[in-house]
Amino acid sequence: MGTRQQFIRGVLLLIILVPQSSVQISSTVPAIILFGDSTVDPGNNNAIPTLLKSNFDPYGRDFYGGKPTGRFCNGRLATDFISEALGLPPTVPAYLDPDYGIREFAAGVSFASAGTGLDNATSDILAVIPLWEEVAYFKEYIQRLKRYMGKAKAQRRLREAIYIVSIGTNDLLANYYTPGIHSRSPQFTIDQYQAFLISIADSFITEIYRLGARKISFSSLSLIGCLPMQRTINAANGGCFEERNNVAREFNLKLYQLAGSLRARLPGIKLVISDLYDYVQDILFNPSKYGFENVDRGCCSTGMFEMGFLCNAMDPFTCPDANTFVFWDASHPSEKMNYLLAMKSLNSALAQFLS
Repeated sequence: MGTRQQFIRGVLLLIILVPQSSVQISSTVPAIILFGDSTVDPGNNNAIPTLLKSNFDPYGRDFYGGKPTGRFCNGRLATDFISEALGLPPTVPAYLDPDYGIREFAAGVSFASAGTGLDNATSDILAVIPLWEEVAYFKEYIQRLKRYMGKAKAQRRLREAIYIVSIGTNDLLANYYTPGIHSRSPQFTIDQYQAFLISIADSFITEIYRLGARKISFSSLSLIGCLPMQRTINAANGGCFEERNNVAREFNLKLYQLAGSLRARLPGIKLVISDLYDYVQDILFNPSKYGFENVDRGCCSTGMFEMGFLCNAMDPFTCPDANTFVFWDASHPSEKMNYLLAMKSLNSALAQFLS
């Protein structure tokens, strides 16, 4: 094990004793670039006409200055902590945030949109930014970056940046398993739909590779059946929706197969699957080990089904200390959980980019 990886592992031993502390790894990573859904969206949805927003209290109550930024969390996202640990700014800005420009975006930028998916039909459900449009913004960003620092330096930065892609949960939970005009369930069996999503992931990764991306981390699905909202839907049977957790595991296996295929086809690509399924499972089934007291509902409101506008400052039930909760609302991790996920990612998948 390399010295840097040993350091990261040592940091993990401290995170329970010193939650959400600032850690920094000696790194030459010049930028972090994000694609995906709410897990990596710091506020792009603020700029589009969608109902899926979180730029109001109590979201962001533990963020700098207690500011609701559009992050679906009480504080920072996992990718904010990753950015800080790499010696980059402590938050990654949203590309559509008018308060930031190419100077800030050169070190980190997110094109992600809460509620989106690999499938265009998923983004149509709540009128959010589809993945193809995230790529269009990336192309625009590349041209801005070249004008800002010159073509050669921009191309080098694009090659050396770390790309984190977190997407897919909404395709299953908001699309396939939710009846509606955009649902794909009448068209596909679950196996067929997973194959369809994998084909889109293949095209997406190939496209950003063509545009200059080399160090790419694609997040696997977690225990989607254990989200508080899914527990609420499955209340009659009690506990997690194990069928949906099994689907997530099957999808993750297909992601690993895709990664192997892409590494064989795309010279110089460094593609890893960031798989935190087992780690999250351990947290959910041994919460006290990580300092948590609640795993089955979110801190905000009743925590059983609320997110977005249903999680608001007028609700009297929101918990006083989100650090005791794995989830902030019915679908999204608390800041403390995001911190743990960030440190685990740095110690596993992302460590391959730091050696």
